Amino acid sequence: MTKAKDIVDAMYNNDPFSRWLGIERIEESEGYSKLRMTVRKEMLNGFAVAHGGITYSLADSAFAFASNSRGIHAMSIDTSIAHTRAVKEGDVLIAEAKEISLGKRTGVYNVIVTNQVDKVVAVFKGTVFRNGTEWDV
Repeated sequence: MTKAKDIVDAMYNNDPFSRWLGIERIEESEGYSKLRMTVRKEMLNGFAVAHGGITYSLADSAFAFASNSRGIHAMSIDTSIAHTRAVKEGDVLIAEAKEISLGKRTGVYNVIVTNQVDKVVAVFKGTVFRNGTEWDV
């Protein structure tokens, strides 16, 4: 087992919201996370499309797993998302988080969220503060 997997195991097992979303972990490594989830009816807004918070939350989870996977506690200090396509009930979303920049105290990550036909539905960017505390897993 890799340290990245051990860290993400610890995070996911203590993350009831990600589990409620139905997030499945596909792959993780240092500075990287790939997740999948299916959009359910209770995730829709009044327009019968997924609430923007759903794609945001999926991307945010991938961001959190990727940014902590190197072994230092990392907390979000800035995020943004662009929703590029409507998401419907039954859509299967994939969020892929990649490290763009890593410093001693900060890291920057991009997360691309695609649907089951590989169309981009959201683009997320996040910055973390790395507080220097090592993960004890």
